[in-house]
Amino acid sequence: MANKNRLLALLDRPNEPLFIPKGDDQITFNLPDDYLEDRYKNTNISNRWGSKNQVNLKPITLPNLDLPMQLGKTEQFSTFVPYHQQMAGRLIEILMGLRNLDDLESCAAFCRQNMNPQLFNYAFSVTLLHREDTKGIDIPPLCEFFPDKFMAGSVFGKARQEANLNDVVPGIDSDPIEIPMDYTASDLDEEHRVAYFREDLGINLHHWHWHLVYPFNGPRAVVDKDRRGELFYFMHQQLVGRRYNFERLCNKLARVEKFTALREPIPEGYFPKLDSLSSSRVWPARTPNTILQDINREVDRLVFDIQDLERWRDRLYEAVSTGQVVGQTMNLLNDNGVNILGNILEASILSPNRNLYGDTHNLGHVAIALSHDPNFKHLETFGVMGDSATAMRDPIFYRWHAFIDDVFQKHKQTLAPYTTQQLEFSGMRVTSIEVNSMNSPKNQFSTFWQQNDVNLSRGMDFAPRGNVFARFTHLQHRPFEIKIQVANNGQARQGTVRIFLAPTMDERGVPFLFNDQRRLMIELDRFVHNFQPKNNTVTRRSNQSSLIIPFERTFRDLNVANNANLAEFNYCGCGWPEHMLIPKGTPEGFPCTLFVMVSNYAEDRVDVPNRQPTSCEGAMIFCGMKDSRYPDKRPMGYPFDRLPRTGVDTMRDFLLPNMFTQDVVIRVSSIVEPPGGRQGNRGAAPPKRN
Repeated sequence: MANKNRLLALLDRPNEPLFIPKGDDQITFNLPDDYLEDRYKNTNISNRWGSKNQVNLKPITLPNLDLPMQLGKTEQFSTFVPYHQQMAGRLIEILMGLRNLDDLESCAAFCRQNMNPQLFNYAFSVTLLHREDTKGIDIPPLCEFFPDKFMAGSVFGKARQEANLNDVVPGIDSDPIEIPMDYTASDLDEEHRVAYFREDLGINLHHWHWHLVYPFNGPRAVVDKDRRGELFYFMHQQLVGRRYNFERLCNKLARVEKFTALREPIPEGYFPKLDSLSSSRVWPARTPNTILQDINREVDRLVFDIQDLERWRDRLYEAVSTGQVVGQTMNLLNDNGVNILGNILEASILSPNRNLYGDTHNLGHVAIALSHDPNFKHLETFGVMGDSATAMRDPIFYRWHAFIDDVFQKHKQTLAPYTTQQLEFSGMRVTSIEVNSMNSPKNQFSTFWQQNDVNLSRGMDFAPRGNVFARFTHLQHRPFEIKIQVANNGQARQGTVRIFLAPTMDERGVPFLFNDQRRLMIELDRFVHNFQPKNNTVTRRSNQSSLIIPFERTFRDLNVANNANLAEFNYCGCGWPEHMLIPKGTPEGFPCTLFVMVSNYAEDRVDVPNRQPTSCEGAMIFCGMKDSRYPDKRPMGYPFDRLPRTGVDTMRDFLLPNMFTQDVVIRVSSIVEPPGGRQGNRGAAPPKRN
């Protein structure tokens, strides 16, 4: 019977043949001859490695794999390219449909040996997340298998030196290879001020994993999850329109301008400094003032015009303004409208009337990613905007998604503002909020810089075994707790506690009016609490947030070993990285508004009959709950997702008794803490950026 370690070993060292020992257990797969290329057949090649952990794969009659086999092994794979989506969807469908784990292992081994490694990794990971008999399998993050998507190509020459040195001189300590914070640009480019956010390892892994949980294509049961289209809207809105803009304000930059004039030059350039080890290509750059062009690349089955994107854009705005989806009996003028609109914009297999509304989100990514070679004249592949693991590195990602979010915001403006009856919780009154952060004054969030290591060994094909680490410097915050005082004038009852944070002032230093500030509210946490009569003190620690995945999930090699509480990855791998929960702030203290609301859980509650609790219930705000409905009946972003009621101009006008705000600051330190120094104040020399 196939087991967890054997299935995970299929992901190890993705460009090596499968008969070379794989995984921490050095598993050798004995493949049937008809699984192998001609030059490997009849050679007993698997027996030459002397591995004690040999697996004799069960020969099976393979299903028709012609479609996913059409992508060459050294070509780049993109979930944004429709043809690649079809390939991946077909492979996911095949792997999901296999009868048992032995058949899955055997078929996956054939695919692993003979298919494009990036396509296989994506489809197999989606499969492991969704099959009933593979629940609980601990899928490592993508940076361990394809580290070239996350760090400069120059790292890998040094990494091979370290690996070979460790092999020749056993027992020698491997020095981590430090990744500079400023390796993609200098401070002459003002956009580089927020490169620490765009290029953060955890943020890019979050985006990759979200698209594993919510794939574009595949069996309908895998794709069609509860409120999927709304989650696409809400997760990207929080990420781009709110968190990224928050970071920009902390760095004295204006908020993002949406990219709707598709024929205008793109002033922002991006030079990723990444090499693709699978395709032996450099990830292409996009120079400043690039202009999008019609795409005509038969090799990728990509033929579309910029005019197509413009037509789809205009039809989307028309659907929003009329509240109707042409050709469908779908009304957008209700809370489910955003879910329908999300499915149309994302253009998964759930999209209604795709012929009319097109593939706006995905082909926008593709047009930008291929702007340097739209006709395949120079035989170039796509740039970082073409890959969900790298797209967030590019400044244009945020401008493109600012346009996507604008469509949703136009829709939200067609809905009636919340009434006081829809916002209040009769008899419940929040009386105070207090933030207590480690070694910090009251009502101050404290951030700093921290270094941590990632093991590259699983992604270093054809190199000696042994740990080789890359060292990242990333933003971090001091652990904190939020203490909330609530007076309950009724009997014992449950309430949903909703915690948000927003900047207090705009780019000019002028206090925000409510309608602008609500669009910058980032959700920090959401949880259910049992309120007793009279006075209640609710204390919530930062690491309890239902937005985040544990810090150890990103930098897992050094921290996760033997920790039973982190044994199950699954959907717990989907979520905002803990170390990026709080924006950077400023050295002098960035003024913010902390907002807390208690809503009536009886009106929020979602009943799920016969649902069995699992050990993996975290990070539901962005990722939902595994095999279940989204656990909050309210629209995502409530109470800030709609225009305010008449007479509300400031936050004070908006507040009801079950709400409270507190002025807080975020103060960043120039200290850089080494690995393991997260709780203390040990520091090294500061980075260039404050």
